[in-house]
Amino acid sequence: MLELRDLRVEYGAAPALWSVSLAIAERKLVCVVGPNGAGKSTLINAIAGLHTAKSGRITMDGIDMTSLPSHRYCNAGIAIVPEGRRLFTRMSVRENLEVGSYTRAARKDRDRSLDYVCTLFPAVRDKLDSVAGSLSGGQQQMVAIGRALMARPRLLLLDEPSLGLSPLIVQAMFRAIREVNAAGTAVLLVEQNVANALEIADFAYLLDEGRIVAEGAPNVLFNNPELRRAYLGIVSGD
Repeated sequence: MLELRDLRVEYGAAPALWSVSLAIAERKLVCVVGPNGAGKSTLINAIAGLHTAKSGRITMDGIDMTSLPSHRYCNAGIAIVPEGRRLFTRMSVRENLEVGSYTRAARKDRDRSLDYVCTLFPAVRDKLDSVAGSLSGGQQQMVAIGRALMARPRLLLLDEPSLGLSPLIVQAMFRAIREVNAAGTAVLLVEQNVANALEIADFAYLLDEGRIVAEGAPNVLFNNPELRRAYLGIVSGD
């Protein structure tokens, strides 16, 4: 489905990602974990077409996406839930959701997609006519995920969906993500919350200082010493 090969992204002359390679298969849930400043947001924004690659390739279904404009990524079935939600706070919840269904194919199924989002997040149904800025942080995150789902993506990109949310809301959010994946949407989850991310993932990567330093099954990665080093600065023998 999606493959990155030796992807390099720079901010000016400063490298942010170094030769990153990863793959996401159809209907799979893949997570990328790593500490603050590891390059996780840069990675997911590059996959969404929001950052230009200095070198390397991004392919979707074998088609090279690397140099295409960002709207072509959406047309290919990729949707992103950015860090910080980035809702239109003065617009209603319904209007925010409808923004997500702007492609021709998505507009045809707008009503059905809206019903799906409201079924996934019942709290959203009661807030459809409310101003988005009046919602709680958890409700806003539900709307942000719902907006991306309105595009009917084949691949959903999630950038730190648990950021700033209470533990109870975080658990509900991860249950919803698992449900979206079970319904057939592939998911790339970029997350600092290691335990929750690895619990629901099919495969995991550890990103540190712009490089993939470990990868594997979630239970294997959880016990990898590179994970302790990246988060706690603990090296073998300490």
